[in-house]
Order: sequence, then structure tokens, then C-alpha cells
Amino acid sequence: MQKSTDKERIILGIDPGTAVLGYGIVREIGKQLSLISLGIIKLDHLSDHGLKLQQIFQKTTALIEQYQPDCMALEAPFYGKNIQVMLKLGRAQGVAMAAALNRDIPIFEYAPRKIKQSVTGNGNAGKEQVAAMLKTLLKFQETPQFLDATDGLAVAVCHAFQNNSQGSSRKGYSGWNDFIRDNADRLG
Repeated sequence: MQKSTDKERIILGIDPGTAVLGYGIVREIGKQLSLISLGIIKLDHLSDHGLKLQQIFQKTTALIEQYQPDCMALEAPFYGKNIQVMLKLGRAQGVAMAAALNRDIPIFEYAPRKIKQSVTGNGNAGKEQVAAMLKTLLKFQETPQFLDATDGLAVAVCHAFQNNSQGSSRKGYSGWNDFIRDNADRLG
């Protein structure tokens, strides 16, 4: 039972990708979480990278308009050996961030290991373990066709769990000025 003083917050979680982007949306009231929606945005049918980025921006904007989130949490790009894949993933994340920043929605980034640790207690958990824990936590039965959907949901849940934490494991931006100030070295 929640107190009437508990604040409600809608969190949009995004697992960026250029073939499949996963998202999850949760409602947080006090310490109670409930599932609003989860799904994917399929992009692998588009061969042009620019069209994929446009689709990510448009679909993310549509999710923002439909669900009116109070914040967005994203999985931060992990370090990989293939620089081209990293570049494309970073662009996908940046376009999703731009959709939120364009609406003055604060954004937060979490490392993949931090997300898994928050949801399962194990930073090395597999996608299936994360999905199973989310089904238990949020009490839903359906198994999504793509684990990218539960990956996006895991980002939102991770952010909810970090609500009272003051660690340096998250970075938040409340608008373009904050983002530019903290990323001046990225600007040409």
C-alpha cells in the first residue's frame, strides 16, 4: 500500500541498437514498480544507417509523446573491438538521447554490468536471467519475442533502483546545456 505522499515517476528505459532497439517503461510510486509497456523497434529491414537513425528518433519521440516519461535511462555503449559497430551504436544512443533532450527530459546512462547487477545481483548475468528476474519483479507472464525488450526494461528498473543512490556510476543530463558542458571534448 502506497502513501499519498509518494511521488509517481514514469521511467523510459532504452537499450540502443541499430538492428533492434529495446525499450521498457515503468511506473514508480514510492518503492513500488509496475510495468507500463515494453517492446522493440526493429531496424534491420533498413539498409541505410541514416534511415535507421531517423527511425530511432521518430519512434523514441512517439514513445515520449505517448507515455510522457519523467526521465530516460539508457544503456551506455560498452567497449568493443569493432570500432565501426561502436560508432553505429553510439550514434543510435545519441539519437535516442536527442529525442529526450529535445523535450527537456533528463537522461541517465548506465553501464551494462551495472544494469545486470541492479536487476539480478550479478553483473555477469545473461539476458535470460535478467528477463526472468524482471518477470518476477514486475509480475508479468509474457515472454517477449526479443530479449532486447527486457534489456530496455532492465535499464528503466536499474534507474528506479538507483533513485536514492549517489554513486558516480550514473551520468544525468537535464538539457542540452548540461550535456554540452560535460562533453565539451566530444564537440569538434
